[in-house]
Amino acid sequence: MNKILVTTSRGLDELLKQEVLNLVPGAEVKVSPGTLMFEGTLEQAYTLCLWSRLANRVIWLLAEGKSDSADALYQCAQSVDWQQHMSHKHTLSVQFVGTNRAIKNTQFGAVRIKDAIVDQFNEELGHRPSVDRSQPDISIYARCQRDRLLLGLDLCGQSLHQRAYRQDTGSAPLKEHIACAMLMRSGWTDNMQAPLIDVMCGSGTIAIEAAYIARNIAPGIKRDRWGFSHWLQHQPKTWDALLEKAFGAQRRIEQPIYASDVSRKLVAIARKNADEAGVFNDIQFSVQDASKASPPTKQAGYLVSNPPYGERLGELAELIPLFAQWGRQLKEAWQGWQVTLLSSNRDLLRVLKLRAEKDYAMNNGPLECRLVNYPMDAGNCQQFGGDAEQHDFANRIRKNLKRMKRWIDQQDTNCYRIYDADLPEYNVAVDRYADWLVVQEYAPPKTVSEDKARRRIQEVLMYLPAATGVSAKNIALKVRSQQKGKNQYDKFDTKGERLEVWENGAKLLVNLTDYLDTGLFLDHRITRQWVRERAAQKDVLNLFSYTGSVSVFAALGKARSVTTVDMSNTYLQWAKDNFRLNNLNGPYAFIQADCTQWLGQHSGQYDLIFIDPPSFSNSKRMNTTWDVQRDHLRLLTEARKCLRPGGTIIFSNNRRGFKLETLELEAMGFSVEDVSKASIPEDFARHANIHQCWVLQL
Repeated sequence: MNKILVTTSRGLDELLKQEVLNLVPGAEVKVSPGTLMFEGTLEQAYTLCLWSRLANRVIWLLAEGKSDSADALYQCAQSVDWQQHMSHKHTLSVQFVGTNRAIKNTQFGAVRIKDAIVDQFNEELGHRPSVDRSQPDISIYARCQRDRLLLGLDLCGQSLHQRAYRQDTGSAPLKEHIACAMLMRSGWTDNMQAPLIDVMCGSGTIAIEAAYIARNIAPGIKRDRWGFSHWLQHQPKTWDALLEKAFGAQRRIEQPIYASDVSRKLVAIARKNADEAGVFNDIQFSVQDASKASPPTKQAGYLVSNPPYGERLGELAELIPLFAQWGRQLKEAWQGWQVTLLSSNRDLLRVLKLRAEKDYAMNNGPLECRLVNYPMDAGNCQQFGGDAEQHDFANRIRKNLKRMKRWIDQQDTNCYRIYDADLPEYNVAVDRYADWLVVQEYAPPKTVSEDKARRRIQEVLMYLPAATGVSAKNIALKVRSQQKGKNQYDKFDTKGERLEVWENGAKLLVNLTDYLDTGLFLDHRITRQWVRERAAQKDVLNLFSYTGSVSVFAALGKARSVTTVDMSNTYLQWAKDNFRLNNLNGPYAFIQADCTQWLGQHSGQYDLIFIDPPSFSNSKRMNTTWDVQRDHLRLLTEARKCLRPGGTIIFSNNRRGFKLETLELEAMGFSVEDVSKASIPEDFARHANIHQCWVLQL
């Protein structure tokens, strides 16, 4: 008899305990988070390796000791006679799990264990085993639990969730042992005569594991490499006998398992994986949309799925309407079924509007998830209120669009704002760009809880498609603070997709997914038109140009020359693309520079200068910080040196509470006109403080 340590994922401890007791009757099992321990034989340890559907690793303990210092780790490892387990010709690896006050780094702990092993070989034989982290002959496992160290041989080699049948996976694969836990928690494993379906099957893990369970196939049956394969105390006859018995225990399946997904590519992957697993004929695959799917049989059964979690912010815009539709479909078509779903986003599950009977915590890899059981009984299948026709936010969107219709028809653009925090509880702005919507969520005030803010944005995304006629796939979600300074143009996606829009005869490129801002400030629609009207036969300078939309309007206004300056090469290239899109060729210069420094050293002369600086910037490309309140007078003083007599500066910014140094500017010879009110388009009238604007005339 020897101590055996079995590990698993968070939340599966009790399930694993029951499984161990079924496989090793009479074992006295001690459970701690993520692990359990009992005394057993090597045959029993082999049995767990072959048959456990829930374990990650089975460890044959070799020593226990203290872990309160690096020396203690070393001494514990030295207490093992390693020549009883491996030769100096073997390769090894050490996995170290856990930390404490003394051992703060798992890599350091692994190195100390390794040093003790190889030092023992060097001292006794003059030869030592080498390290192989990818496919070692011997895998050593060390676990630090407070000041205690458990040290042993990993009989599995690789985690047991790797069943050796996966040929390919989707983008977010479900671990096999988690799939088994889902099936067990759903209740299906106690009623396998009932139908089972996964309507979001992905690469097929749940269906394949269900087929393994139904056919009594040992989950480790296909693995040909184990952590004990090269172990000197390995008992091949015992192992071979267990394998032979496992093959003989397999049975036929009586009730087919159903699996479907909306992606043909994923279904093809699932079929390939099922074929490799040897259960292809036991699963009926199909391509269908879960939100429109109906039960495959008249007999009620179990729907077990791992739907997308919406870990990336942008995914929620599409997932929330999908889950809302799915919830309605479940109520209408799946009466009497048991629905079991795993998700790391419980708020997303709430969109289904189903009452949970039970829920369990468990991890899928690093993600903390909840497994939720929904009985599709009379209570869950009644239709809830709150449809788009009755919802406050949806009604406000409809009213806005009806009120704005005449104005929209009169505008020469397909980009405009349709909602701007009209209802305080829905603190978002919604902009339309052609057939897309951009939802900008303002940071909620401290008086609104994070949970409530999340639910409100989910309602926004749920009702927008029906209220606007825009597909959920064409809604981009962004989160921002109330200030909009250009220092916030951080990139947070990498799709690289740009959309062509139009405004007052100009074609412009926007990116609705990759940046906080889209590449076009809709609140400056009027100021861009002013530049166009004033640009004829003028030399125009556009500072802090961003993507060059103002420069495009100056060029379309027949400017004699246009100089575009920005610190970002990405935005300058974007500006050049906008010029090419409008077939603009001429004396147009694009300069990458810090405007605050470049202007002070520049000697060129211009008739019209447009300046829309950020509120604040501390870019790495700048030698100092920029603050528009503190630094605007110096900037405008330097701009004046580049302005011809009779020239004009259009100056704007969006800092709340900004005060222009009017007296100082007038002393410099400027006439100063505050045109802020006139510069705000009608679709931004609700929050007219979105920017301020002045015309400075020499």
